[in-house]
Amino acid sequence: MSAYHFHITQIKRSKGQSAVACAAYRSGEKLYSDYYGEISDYTRKRGIVHSEILLPSHAPPEYFNRQTLWNSVEKDEQHPKAQLAYSFDIALQNEFSVEENIALARQFLLENFVSRGMICDFAVHLPDRKDGIQNPHFHVLCPMRPLDENGQWGAKQRREYVLDEHGERSRDKSGEYVFNAVPTTDWGSPETLEHWRKTWCDLCNSKFEEKGLDERIDHRSYERQGVELLPTVHEGPTVRAMEKQGIATEKGTLNRWIKATNKMILAAAKKVSALEKWVGENHQSSLIQSLNTYNSMRNAGAYSQTAKVKNLKELTADITFLKANGIETFEDLQGKLDELNEKIDGFKEQSNKKSARLKEIDNLLIWAQHYAENKPVADELSKIK
Repeated sequence: MSAYHFHITQIKRSKGQSAVACAAYRSGEKLYSDYYGEISDYTRKRGIVHSEILLPSHAPPEYFNRQTLWNSVEKDEQHPKAQLAYSFDIALQNEFSVEENIALARQFLLENFVSRGMICDFAVHLPDRKDGIQNPHFHVLCPMRPLDENGQWGAKQRREYVLDEHGERSRDKSGEYVFNAVPTTDWGSPETLEHWRKTWCDLCNSKFEEKGLDERIDHRSYERQGVELLPTVHEGPTVRAMEKQGIATEKGTLNRWIKATNKMILAAAKKVSALEKWVGENHQSSLIQSLNTYNSMRNAGAYSQTAKVKNLKELTADITFLKANGIETFEDLQGKLDELNEKIDGFKEQSNKKSARLKEIDNLLIWAQHYAENKPVADELSKIK
């Protein structure tokens, strides 16, 4: 099943992190950190199918050596709380072969990262989840400092002085010049991250289309996609403490119901979207025959036996659902979809009513507390008067 995950964090000394250790973990290698004087050995780590360093043209060739590269990054960062690198965790697709996923990751990094002058140390991982389905993804480490034209580490930021009405540098109360720290690159900007997320999404969807698969991924949040989820209610420390002790509360129960309903809404929205697209494009009279055709198309693009077995299980579940609900034609299916949409609207209405009632109860409790706190004062005042 197609999946979208594109997450970025920073490797920071303030969190006790080491760029060398992180690189060793992601690549499954044994590396020595000059800064910490420690060896990080992950040579026994399983599930790593590929690792590679991509360099821009002006980078020193010795940075193809992972230990040399990240020790150089560590050495250039003197501050004990320095930010060392960007770390990306990006999902690959089970519908693509290992070779296709590696090529796709390399293409994305060369066109969007290395072209900006970034160094990319990336590794492709292929672990199995608990349900037996593979979870292909790749990690990328990029030094935060840019390289200058001579291959030397440059500055992350530059000073932009604040000017007064005469065009002169402004000073603060202590007589120091006032300035803003401006990044020297756009690598950390929200706009750049949004561009990368969309570009990766478009690249994967183009590959799906090339392979004749109808799977698609979307980089937008559910809210931006127009999938309206139910908001959970604020629990507060008292409710959380009670729930942690195994004491069920009204708010905790409502939130569990909301989360379960949201899960159903997301699954239904995905199914509805796929089925509506299929209904619009397919002209076969038999719905089950159409599903069999659809399954054959998916298996044609599946590269592993695990994916084919998963497709067969989904087909069996879909046919069982159709027969159990008496759905034989596309018209029957459309009626069922309309019915599901009505149920989702009903769930939302129930949730809104329960949330409103809980807010009323919260307000009553607040007023009750005010009453208990202020009544003795009011009683004393009434005695005086």
